[in-house]
Amino acid sequence: MICHQGIGKVSRQGCRQGRHRGRNGQAMFTPQRRKGKIGTGFSILGLIYHATVRSIRKSHGNAMLGLVMNMMQTIVLVAVFYVMFDILGMRGSAVRGDFLLYIMSGIFLFLTHTKALGAVAGAEGPTSAMMKHAPMTTAVTIGSAALGVLYIQTLSLLVVLFIYHVAFTPISIDRPIEAYGMLLLSWFTGAAIGTVLLAAKPWAPNAVGVIQQLYSRANMIASGKMFLANTLSYTMLKLFDWNPLFHTIDQARGYVFINYNPHYSSWTYPLYVGLALLMIGLMGEFYTRQYASVSWGARR
Repeated sequence: MICHQGIGKVSRQGCRQGRHRGRNGQAMFTPQRRKGKIGTGFSILGLIYHATVRSIRKSHGNAMLGLVMNMMQTIVLVAVFYVMFDILGMRGSAVRGDFLLYIMSGIFLFLTHTKALGAVAGAEGPTSAMMKHAPMTTAVTIGSAALGVLYIQTLSLLVVLFIYHVAFTPISIDRPIEAYGMLLLSWFTGAAIGTVLLAAKPWAPNAVGVIQQLYSRANMIASGKMFLANTLSYTMLKLFDWNPLFHTIDQARGYVFINYNPHYSSWTYPLYVGLALLMIGLMGEFYTRQYASVSWGARR
């Protein structure tokens, strides 16, 4: 096809399209159709779904074995804390009701918070090979990492509670929907803190790694899963009420047990803290992405 500069607008468009045709006359490149807002939303949701499946299977190729390993980690922690409470004579400080349910109400929220933080902080950044694919963004990787943790932890929670209810003793949860809401809030605050760490990691990877380890280890005690907020003095309470996980665990026990009414914790505090940290983390990640460098991958 011979193109002339003087031809009209329609002819020029046909000329440009003709340049992309093969020998058999078929178009080599097809123009992309613009999607509406609804279509774009469904496309992003589908992308997040597939990225979530990838993040779940990345930890272990066998989905069933991965779930069993996560359940075993929960069971081991529950057993360790049960023995420790029994040896130290701390069972009297627990709320009146099922003692193992009291321990599990703290362990489940602690693991969900910690795993969400670790998964988001270790999510693929702007220099990852996955970012070479056009639809992928760091927001998708952050969301998929967080949702993968929520899926595994929720499934583990249901299976462990079902086995304990059927095989050992029937359990009764006073307000299960609100209790699960506290699990979601623990997951949300963990993901928000992980977003802040993810944004800061390329600038100081060693320091961020140390901070993440210190925070996770400190939460073994500072999360409040070993005691009730109502039993603490004012001085001791000030050492723990900064932690959003401390509030969610204490509130969850108020929803799990009918005999416990938390007075010194609030579910709104971790919600506001999580929203603030998420906004800071997203702004920091956007700023970091402007200076993305392939050499960052070698520094992690």
